[in-house]
Amino acid sequence: MTALGTGAGILDSALATPEYRATATVFISVHDGGDANQLFQGNAFVRERARSYLAVASGPVVTGAVVDALRLHMRPAQLADHITAVAPAGTVLVRLTVSDSSAARAALIGNAVADRFVHVVTGMERAEGPGPSPVRLAVVQPAAVPAAPVSPGLAADAALALAVSLLVGTALGVALERLDTAVRDAAALAECLASEGGPAVLAVVAEDPRAVRAPVSLCRDPNGPRAEDFRRLRVNLRFAEVDRRPKVIAVTSPLPREGRSSVSLHLAAALAEQGSKVCLVDCDLRRPSLARALGLDGDTGLTTALLHRADPRGLLQSAGSFSVLTSGAVPPDPPQLLGGDRFRSLLRALAEEFDHVLVDTPAVLPFADTTAMAPAVDGHLLVARAGRTGRSQVADALSTLRRTGVPVLGAVLNADPEHGRSSGYGYGHRPAENGTAARIAALAPSYPAAAASGDRRAAGGDEALVRAETRP
Repeated sequence: MTALGTGAGILDSALATPEYRATATVFISVHDGGDANQLFQGNAFVRERARSYLAVASGPVVTGAVVDALRLHMRPAQLADHITAVAPAGTVLVRLTVSDSSAARAALIGNAVADRFVHVVTGMERAEGPGPSPVRLAVVQPAAVPAAPVSPGLAADAALALAVSLLVGTALGVALERLDTAVRDAAALAECLASEGGPAVLAVVAEDPRAVRAPVSLCRDPNGPRAEDFRRLRVNLRFAEVDRRPKVIAVTSPLPREGRSSVSLHLAAALAEQGSKVCLVDCDLRRPSLARALGLDGDTGLTTALLHRADPRGLLQSAGSFSVLTSGAVPPDPPQLLGGDRFRSLLRALAEEFDHVLVDTPAVLPFADTTAMAPAVDGHLLVARAGRTGRSQVADALSTLRRTGVPVLGAVLNADPEHGRSSGYGYGHRPAENGTAARIAALAPSYPAAAASGDRRAAGGDEALVRAETRP
């Protein structure tokens, strides 16, 4: 704002039409009889009368005659706007100032106005009859051609623009800071959760514009910042509930388009990377996205098992290292379907067969689906998007999930644009660009094979990741 305002002020000053001012001075006196007392009284009379003469200078009697005499291309009222008459206190002088865009024309008009002013005032003060006027007026200082314009003043205009724009920019910055309620970093999210007595922030996920083209970062860039972020989430999630380790975890968010499905998908890949049996269930029965992201068949899936009593194990599809139960056809009433006993039985059956069951749910605040299915899950993982999710929305979502009686295991700050840069990542390699199916198939091998090759990170070296949490 300061730079723009100052530049605009300088540009406006440079492009402004210059204004010149020319001033003529008129001396006013009275006919004296040689007596000092009469002379004093006459001067007092003139000083009083001089203030009354000021209106005559810009009146139509003066301006009309000047416009006609000089053949000016303006009306008398317009000329009056360019005339300023001043009678300095304690003097018998009247200063007539004319402003114009031309220096020579300003002087010409100023002298014409002074001459006409003298003629008009003298005629007004002349008594009836052939006698002389008791007041005498004379132009003692004609208007001279000004050497420089009075405006614009580049330095003054630039200083004024600098001061005003700095003040406006500061006020705008303070206002935006106070009005901005978005969660922009992990500290802001942690503060918001702490104020509500909520859980900790388990992980911060770096923003990656390429994530749309490559849904699973662990495959495309296994040593990149996002892959390490989800491994850190995997580690921290193990210690979220020490007494009772959750198997069925619902991944949700306050509002749509906050990266909830992406977090579910990457967390499933990270858990499968260490050799766990993982099943990812797409319970977003309003706008399902996992089947499209993974290139799987989305026509049959969860709704097929619930509505037609089909065996869910026969509907599972492989995503390389983990299994996926897609959403299936979109039903007319998702909360009723997800809140029933059949859905709870389905999740329990999957929990008996898999080590981890991740449930991708719709957003908490606009839909009732997540709260309806809450009795069927062991815990919630709340996802917030950096710069988009508001503090009040996080607080409202946390309050809504608490009313279900199911614990909120932690929160994830997704798509943080500064996280990858500030974390010191950079392994000097080029990520392979493969198709979606090839990326899923190339997902990290099971734990025993990775351990045999000596790659502790690919084998899910959680101990090393826990130690890494304590480093700056």
